[in-house]
Amino acid sequence: MLRNLLLSLNAHSGGEYTFDVNVVDNDSCQSAKQIVDSVKKELKYNVRYFCEPQKNIAKARNRAVLNACGEYVVFIDDDEFPDQGWLFQLIDTCRKRKVHGVLGPVLPHYDGSAPRWLKKSGLCDRKRFKTSTVLRNPALMRTGNVLLRRDIFSQTLLFNERFGLSGGEDSDFFREALARGYSFVWCDEACVYEHVPPERCNGSYHLKRALLRGAVNARRETRQFNILLVKSAAAVCAYTFVLPLTFLAGRHFFMKYLVKNCDHLGRLLGAVGIEPVKDRSFIKEGETVKSKNQETTGAV
Repeated sequence: MLRNLLLSLNAHSGGEYTFDVNVVDNDSCQSAKQIVDSVKKELKYNVRYFCEPQKNIAKARNRAVLNACGEYVVFIDDDEFPDQGWLFQLIDTCRKRKVHGVLGPVLPHYDGSAPRWLKKSGLCDRKRFKTSTVLRNPALMRTGNVLLRRDIFSQTLLFNERFGLSGGEDSDFFREALARGYSFVWCDEACVYEHVPPERCNGSYHLKRALLRGAVNARRETRQFNILLVKSAAAVCAYTFVLPLTFLAGRHFFMKYLVKNCDHLGRLLGAVGIEPVKDRSFIKEGETVKSKNQETTGAV
């Protein structure tokens, strides 16, 4: 997937801007180096390889940022590939709206083995907005497809390494950036597609991910935290009561609300120091999707 991504970026070179690509390998064995070296001659842009040996996605992101040298920094994951015009749309929106960053949609790309219930459930879908929508909720902001002005980064505004194993470092970053007055908008035309491998096509994966997501939310101390706990307690009671009824509507409906229930349950358990799922180690060995073994960042 990393090779395919790097080759697909050829289609975005040759415009009014130039870009370099930093690949940060979050594997001490440097498993991605051979891939990068083998594809260099086929690329129309400069690619640089870095290794962050300590397994921590926040450290990997920070290494990518600190080695960037362009006016903008663009993040795309190694399990994704962009649509035509993707990079132009991000840059054009940022310049026209005069904002500090632009986020775009990440759409699931299923192979033939994906079950129907998973597609119908929407568990792999993310919320989308109209182009130019101002984004103010960090919980809905991620780095799977984002362009950021490089000058917003500083020693006091990088990705928090505390979330380096559990995930959530991206929404934590945007929470801090928004608090500092930085502005971000949405560009719905700047699409990327994310591979959904067999390892993410079972219910167990999504339930564990929801429990972890809830625990990560509990780690964030906010002024509204007590209110959120009350809401989560009410949600767990409501979802648990109606779950048997949702099963009658089909497995896709049942799984959708069971995952919602686990999100709230994870927050409640995390608030009292109980974390059934502490990190992303439940992802099977060898799966590249969302294990974040490689972080691909463009300096434009």
